[in-house]
Amino acid sequence: MVADFAGPAGPAGPAGPAGPAGPAGTAALESMTDPVALPLRDIHLPADVSWWPPAPGWWALLSAVLLLLALALFFHRRRQRRLRSAVSLARQELARIEAQYAESRDAKHCAQSLSILLRRLCVSVFPRADAAGLTGAQWLTFLEDILPGQVFSGNAARALLEAPYSKRVAEDAIAPLLAFCSDWIEALARSGKAHG
Repeated sequence: MVADFAGPAGPAGPAGPAGPAGPAGTAALESMTDPVALPLRDIHLPADVSWWPPAPGWWALLSAVLLLLALALFFHRRRQRRLRSAVSLARQELARIEAQYAESRDAKHCAQSLSILLRRLCVSVFPRADAAGLTGAQWLTFLEDILPGQVFSGNAARALLEAPYSKRVAEDAIAPLLAFCSDWIEALARSGKAHG
């Protein structure tokens, strides 16, 4: 019975322990697993990634940068347009105040009108918190900052500060005050200082 189980060629089968072809089959199997003997080609790397067309993330970044630049340009132009408009209106108002003073010679009313003109112009061009609450020396310093190199003092400065509250303003203060206001408006126009 054991012999029937093992078969006529023995327990290892008809080909024996070395496989179907014996020692030759073993050599063929070894040659197939030898990496040098295999008919393989070298690893082919993919082509370098081209810089064009860029990935979608770069397109999104470029779009965001262009949008920010367009918004910055829009707000800058709007600010400059508002400054030009305010300066133009201030020039017209200054001419009206000068003409009115030439007719009436009312120094108090002229000084009050100039003070109101400068306040309105500052509030329309600069942030309200920076200009609206200034009084006294702080107000004069704020005005002098726009007109570098010129110190605003004397009767004209006093007239500008006290005109809204005093009963009388010296007439000799009006000519320097008108000149200062005109120079200040032109300096503002040249400086391009317009905010928010």
